[in-house]
Amino acid sequence: MGICNIPKIRVGNLEFYFIQGGMGVGISMASLASAVANEGGAGIIASVGLGALKGLIKVPIGHPDYKKEYIEYNKIALAEEIRESRRRTNGVVGVNIMHALSDYSELVKTAVEENVDMIISGAGIPKDLPSYIEGKDIKLIPIVSSGRLAEMMIRAWGRYNHLPDAIIVEGPKAGGHLGYDYGQLDDKDFVENGLERIVRDVVAAVKQSGKEIPVIAAGGIFYGGDIARALSWGARGVQMATRFVTTDECDASPGFKNEYLRARKEDIAIIKSPVGMPGRAIVNPFLSALMRGERPDIKCGYKCLKTCEMKEAQYCIADALVEAQRGEFRRGYAFCGSNAYLCNEIIPVARLVRDLDREFQDGEVSS
Repeated sequence: MGICNIPKIRVGNLEFYFIQGGMGVGISMASLASAVANEGGAGIIASVGLGALKGLIKVPIGHPDYKKEYIEYNKIALAEEIRESRRRTNGVVGVNIMHALSDYSELVKTAVEENVDMIISGAGIPKDLPSYIEGKDIKLIPIVSSGRLAEMMIRAWGRYNHLPDAIIVEGPKAGGHLGYDYGQLDDKDFVENGLERIVRDVVAAVKQSGKEIPVIAAGGIFYGGDIARALSWGARGVQMATRFVTTDECDASPGFKNEYLRARKEDIAIIKSPVGMPGRAIVNPFLSALMRGERPDIKCGYKCLKTCEMKEAQYCIADALVEAQRGEFRRGYAFCGSNAYLCNEIIPVARLVRDLDREFQDGEVSS
């Protein structure tokens, strides 16, 4: 491992330099998570839609057993990825499980059965997450977007006698689905400075609670200097995702990685997702057609996200993300963070970690 400057984050008995954010569908699986863990980071597997991505479902959409198979094979595929990551590394490996997933409970149970090191959960309010861990030493980390929500999670989990082991603060520059409204995301000052404000608010909320809970900054963290800047706000460390897409070990196809390499700053935009939340993605012909009001054929076998408005949906986001992971962009698109346009080459994770450490020392930051 080539890190000597970035301080470690301590979460209970775990130590790591940063968290690699979970990216679905199928962007961060065992290959990326284990590579990050081997370099001293916390490698995170994104749990969403793995059974469908791997083609494990044996019946067609519309079949009476589709829902049952979707749930069952997602569990099987997640367990396979966790076991494969364990085969490749002795480092810290966790799972990101969105609370908005319809099979959230089943995926959490699977992660617990497989004894992951941590479960990270956002895209909703996972108030009951501690009820699943059955006394096991699995770190539970919610994602929040405000000090108020951090206070709510501390109170809610306190009823289970299990406080958050850490809290991730995801700011408005993050990729994928965002916990902000369109007005906030149109506010340039909020987008540029919102993460700092929210991190400071959450740090204050934790201090007010009298608890020792590490706060981890996420969203727009790209260079090592961004890590140093987050530490100056009171964060204990960072979660970062976008920059790990353009690594050799990332589980996405070469075509998906090339979307990041070709992206210009002006190609990255806020879009309206079928799940009722804004998202950040790289605009391509498929998204441009949607923006013109075109509507591809929709075949929904299972409402995989609780908040999806299937009848009003312009397209199936699950299908779009699976197609994108495979590099097929006629029917899909790539989610990304606001700094994706800074990705300019595909490199090994080990080199990326060395670069982050050098940038941390030099103070190199993203704009």
